[in-house]
Formats: sequence, C-alpha cells, structure tokens
Amino acid sequence: MDNTKLVSLAKDLNNESPSSPRTMLGGYVILQRCLDKCRSYLAGMNGEYNYWPCSLCEELETFSGVDHEEMKNFIAAGASDDEVAEWFNDHSKIESELEKIRWNNQMRDMRISEMPDKAQEFLEAYIPENVPRHRPVYVWFDVFDLEEGRL
Repeated sequence: MDNTKLVSLAKDLNNESPSSPRTMLGGYVILQRCLDKCRSYLAGMNGEYNYWPCSLCEELETFSGVDHEEMKNFIAAGASDDEVAEWFNDHSKIESELEKIRWNNQMRDMRISEMPDKAQEFLEAYIPENVPRHRPVYVWFDVFDLEEGRL
C-alpha cells in the first residue's frame, strides 16, 4: 500500500509534540492529538508517543464509542483532518452537541484528584519527573501542555 499521503500528513514526533489535548477537531477535545499520534505511529515517526494504549485516546473511545482500531484503519488510508472529523462523527454514538460540550468541558477541567486512583498514583511520580518544577498543574491537560512547552 502506498502511504505517501499518510506520511505527508504525519508529524515527526521525534522532533515535535502532538497537538494539545485542548485542540478541537470534529467538535471534540483530544481527537486532534489522537490523530497526530496515530498518523505518526503508522508512519513510524511516533518517537516516545503511543497511539494505543493512551489514557487520552482511551477516554475519547469510551465516551464516543469509536473503536481505536477502526479509526486507525481509516487514518491509514491517508485521510485528511476534515475527513477524519467527519468519519469520527459518523461513527460516534454521541448525537447531542450539548453532550459533546459537557464532555469537552469535563475533560478540560479534570483535576488530578478527580481521576481514578491508578492514574493519580502514576501522575504522582510522573509530574515531578516531567513537568517543570516552577509550573503548577491545575488540571490534567496541563500535564501535557506544560511538559510539551505550550504553557
């Protein structure tokens, strides 16, 4: 299979970070970041980033009902951002825009103390090792944006 289009769309995550989890695509937070990581994984340019398993991508799959393997197969064909957004919305179980908005806000505002115990245990060690010490973490998305230099 010719993956020229896929490679041309993929970010080289060896040299740059995927999009912030706050970046919207298709009306969802997290989706653009998962797309960046999936393309890079398929193109062999994912560096230290995982498409799956990934806590953010798992949250998106749980909420939307869109299977990560089906999404990966669609992305592998070289789909553009707009095509992925349309496909994702067509396959999502979410029909209400208000339901998306509520979930987006919940994800944006999720504090570490509101996360499952396993995630809190992981982040207790991860944050001091990977996030600049002089920068406080207020919500979960801050971990990614601080570590990757967006905040």
